[in-house]
Amino acid sequence: MELRQLAYFVTVAEELHFGRAAGRLHIVQSAVSQQIQRLERELGAELFDRSPRRVRLTAAGERLLPEARAVLAAADRARAAVAPPAGLRIGTSTGLGAHLDRVLTAFAEHASDVPVELVSLPAAERLARVAAGELDAAFVRAAEPVSGVRVLPLWPDPLVAALPASHPLAARDAVGLSELAGLPLALTPRRTNPALVDLVVGACHAAGFEPPPGPVSGSLQDTLATIGTRPLWTVVYASHARVLHTPRVAFVPFRAPGLALPTGLAVRATDPTPHLDMLLLACGDHRN
Repeated sequence: MELRQLAYFVTVAEELHFGRAAGRLHIVQSAVSQQIQRLERELGAELFDRSPRRVRLTAAGERLLPEARAVLAAADRARAAVAPPAGLRIGTSTGLGAHLDRVLTAFAEHASDVPVELVSLPAAERLARVAAGELDAAFVRAAEPVSGVRVLPLWPDPLVAALPASHPLAARDAVGLSELAGLPLALTPRRTNPALVDLVVGACHAAGFEPPPGPVSGSLQDTLATIGTRPLWTVVYASHARVLHTPRVAFVPFRAPGLALPTGLAVRATDPTPHLDMLLLACGDHRN
């Protein structure tokens, strides 16, 4: 007796039609019939009452059906017991910096046997992939609501000012926004990060000035390279600034109250990943 034969038998018993059963199994009908006949010969009993008009279980078939299902379920459990653990797919962005390193270190301590795959994507695509089940979770900042996704709050992410290392303000322990009023602001276009742009520009307005626009580069690295040669400023997440190596650029905290965006973990609203508790525990370890 083979597991394949039992699987074919259960499928025919559920469909009561050899053609439909073959369609479910994605094989030809003759193969289903042959395996059922072999099973019947081995058991010494007919399992189906076949007629031109219908197929139905015999008394022997009715007795076998729950036992066959139990055997197939036990086989599935046996496979699951030795299968490698499912991985964790997490959406990220470059600005996470030291946060990501520390969370991954803490997660490895809690679930060392669970592989983690990191996928760096724009925020909108991260959320869309979480909703579609293509990512198990994603780190997001000040995310707009998305159907099928909930965002669990993690920590505030403070911003620091990036200035030319040769600028007088670069030697300060902290800088006030109003002190930057005379410098052009090199900020990403609003369409790429509306929450960040609105926060920074709104804070400048609250400080009493309109920041003159600086050049917009294709990446943060390009922007920092430009700042190293010209009197400009931009903002960088403090966690990211800690892992950047740019000798010509200084990262200076803002004087209180500083600027910060809330970071959260986007997960599916239903059917969350089985590793979510461990991931949240790792995020909590890092936050504390």
